[in-house]
Amino acid sequence: MADAGARRPARTLLVGCGALGTALGERLVDDGAAVTAIRRDGSGLPAAFSTIEADLRHPLSTPLPTFDAVVITLPPGTGQEGSIYPAALTHLAAALTVRPERTIFVSSTRVFEGYGSQAFGGADGRAPLTETDPPLTIGERGDALVEGERLAVDLFDAIIVRPAGIYGPGRDSLIRRVREGAAVDHERRTNRIHEHDLVRLLEALLRADAPPALVHAIDREPVRLGDVVSHIASRLGVAAPPQSEGDAGGGTVLDGSLAHALLGELSYPTFREGYDGMLAAGR
Repeated sequence: MADAGARRPARTLLVGCGALGTALGERLVDDGAAVTAIRRDGSGLPAAFSTIEADLRHPLSTPLPTFDAVVITLPPGTGQEGSIYPAALTHLAAALTVRPERTIFVSSTRVFEGYGSQAFGGADGRAPLTETDPPLTIGERGDALVEGERLAVDLFDAIIVRPAGIYGPGRDSLIRRVREGAAVDHERRTNRIHEHDLVRLLEALLRADAPPALVHAIDREPVRLGDVVSHIASRLGVAAPPQSEGDAGGGTVLDGSLAHALLGELSYPTFREGYDGMLAAGR
């Protein structure tokens, strides 16, 4: 397993550093590494992190120090200003006078949203999507992610990680929707990953001697959304949310074999262990 590897970057730069980057940084610090975080507002970051306050939409005023590894968790940003990636990644590359030995760019399985109308599984359906399947987007955000992936590879030779449906402490929107009885599409195909296992995967990729260039970060059981909300409702002792109006279905089915080979046993192999743990902690 890659997370048991001997390679340990001594100095890591976390670019963006929201909840995911912070959780990874704390794990690296606990292992004796030095961590620097760069984001527009450094308040609230752990005291153990060095902090650089900067908006990467603009060039940095001074060069960055040398880092063994960089982990980029910037959201794409869309709308009037457009994607953040062309400016942010170009300015980051210009400020790094030495290319890091390893860079990880955290993207999203949203790059596959265009496959949502296709049938998956069964004798007549297509196989789950693997890392060899090309992206197929239908919206601005998906297009921005694909562009960000390409730039990250071109500028940093980055490893691309595509998580699906990140959940965990502080990411409880689905639990709240079930409590509120908000309608959902029970037939929608979904994939997800608990934040703890995603952090483990990122750390494993930082340490691996020969990591893959692209990894889907999902747990071991893609399921219909109705299965998830029904499970949560049963644990809460409430009725399952109603079916939303409009066309039912869509979504994708992904293969996570590569990530599972890297990690071995997941701490939260399916949504059941993950949401049960969140609900138990919430009590």
